[in-house]
Formats: sequence, structure tokens, C-alpha cells
Amino acid sequence: MRDFFLEIDMSASCYILHSQSLDRFYVGVTTQNIADRIQKHNHAQYGNHRYTATADDWEMYLLIDVIEYAHAIRLERKIKSMKSSKYIKNLKAYPELLDKIIEETKSV
Repeated sequence: MRDFFLEIDMSASCYILHSQSLDRFYVGVTTQNIADRIQKHNHAQYGNHRYTATADDWEMYLLIDVIEYAHAIRLERKIKSMKSSKYIKNLKAYPELLDKIIEETKSV
């Protein structure tokens, strides 16, 4: 099974946060330290992102490290286009599904 929390020297990450109080997911992309990014989401220091400002209990649900920022953006768009929390849960439950979308989004 894929370990999503390994300390790997990657240049970008697509990440999925979950808020238990809202029972919602947030999908984003970063080139920054992921712990710092989550802290910004939880303390409304994330600029104009009103979506994550509605809760302060965002936790890492899934982290997908990739080599290129453009790849992380394509992953984010693919996941968001599914508009489904069930799809997000399946990404975590079925590593082969995650591997498939990583491959699909490697290049345009």
C-alpha cells in the first residue's frame, strides 16, 4: 500500500483535507511545507479562501506528492471535476484508483 506521508523530496503536492465539523473535503495544491499549509487553512491565514475559513479543524486526508507543479494542478482539477466525496474516499481506499489518476494526469 502506498504511504502518503513519507518525507520525499518532491516539488509539489496535491492534498485533500477533511473537516469533521463540516463533513467536507478541500482539495488543493502546494509547493510549501504541508504542515504549514494546513495551519494556514485552520487559522484563516490563507488569503481569500473563504471555503476553509468556515472551519478550524482541517486535517490531512490524503497527500499526493508529484515531481511537477503542473502535474499537481492536473490532479487537483481531475479530483475536483468528480465532485464526489465518495470518489475522494475511494482514492484513499483503493490505491490502484489513485495510481490510475496519477498516470492519467502525468501529461496533457
